[in-house]
Amino acid sequence: MRLVLLFCTFILGVTPSYAYDKQALIESYFSVVMIRGFNETGGLAYGSGVVVAPNEVITNCHILRTTKEPWIARGQDSYPITTVRADTWNDLCLVTAENLPFKPVKIGKSSTLQRGQEVAGIGHSSGSPAPLTSTGNVHGLYAGNPGNVIRTNAKFLLGASGSGLFDLDGRLVGINTFKTAGRGGSIHFALPVEWIATMRDLPYLEKLPIAGKALWEEDEDKKPFYMQAAVPESRYDWPALEQVAEKWTKAEPESPEAWLALAVSQEKMDKPALANEYYQKSLSFDTGNIDVLFKIGNLAKKRGDQTEMDRIYRKLSSIDQEYGDQYKAHIECIQAC
Repeated sequence: MRLVLLFCTFILGVTPSYAYDKQALIESYFSVVMIRGFNETGGLAYGSGVVVAPNEVITNCHILRTTKEPWIARGQDSYPITTVRADTWNDLCLVTAENLPFKPVKIGKSSTLQRGQEVAGIGHSSGSPAPLTSTGNVHGLYAGNPGNVIRTNAKFLLGASGSGLFDLDGRLVGINTFKTAGRGGSIHFALPVEWIATMRDLPYLEKLPIAGKALWEEDEDKKPFYMQAAVPESRYDWPALEQVAEKWTKAEPESPEAWLALAVSQEKMDKPALANEYYQKSLSFDTGNIDVLFKIGNLAKKRGDQTEMDRIYRKLSSIDQEYGDQYKAHIECIQAC
């Protein structure tokens, strides 16, 4: 009953603007499990996983680095893990256990997500015996071939590595894996759900624990640009973000995310004209980017450009009238709130 009550609290917190599927989200909640195992010193390693097929769970490999005999747990029940397939570099492990009584989740697509779309993270943050939920929005999408690595502000804490990121129809779209930390707040990343399908051709591991670093542990200058940019952004180090973004735009001149990062650095360093130029450049490669439209609209408000403000309102309203209404209310609130 406590599990149901916790999840009902989450459901009540979901923004009513989206026609979410309550039943599907509840089913997804009960497909999230805990991964546990004792390490060499007798301590307990733990993380999260998601049931993606009968007797099959996706999780992060780094959870299995310190334990030789992990198991899947739900409350007081445990199910020994019998096989492991590992994509160590991408930090995804597909594990199996016999007679798992949990229903697999519905599988979605990270490739169809849009910036600004609402999502829900469900996992065992801080080792909570019952899954905890957090809602947020998609803040970035980076080509994962297949699918997209997802940047979101749906928070997850220690213990929720390997947990699920879901759309509001209850479909699994990503696996929460790594984050940055700084005074500006953490930036959270989920790996694309499409990567799971490629893992079923991998060989089974003969022994545990798992060894080998993951992509997010690579040397800083060798990481993808979106990872390099996340660190200074989370630390409010705008000159450092500018340096990364300048390299990024040169290496990937048609990347809307690269121009967005450069625009943010300029705005934060009080260079509104350059910020607007780079936001517009980002928008030219992603014309429906809600975040960028809001940022351009905010700059227009600051310089008193009513024509541009009206254009942004019309553009947002054409995507969704509620976006237009939110922008209008935000602009009015700048003076009145």
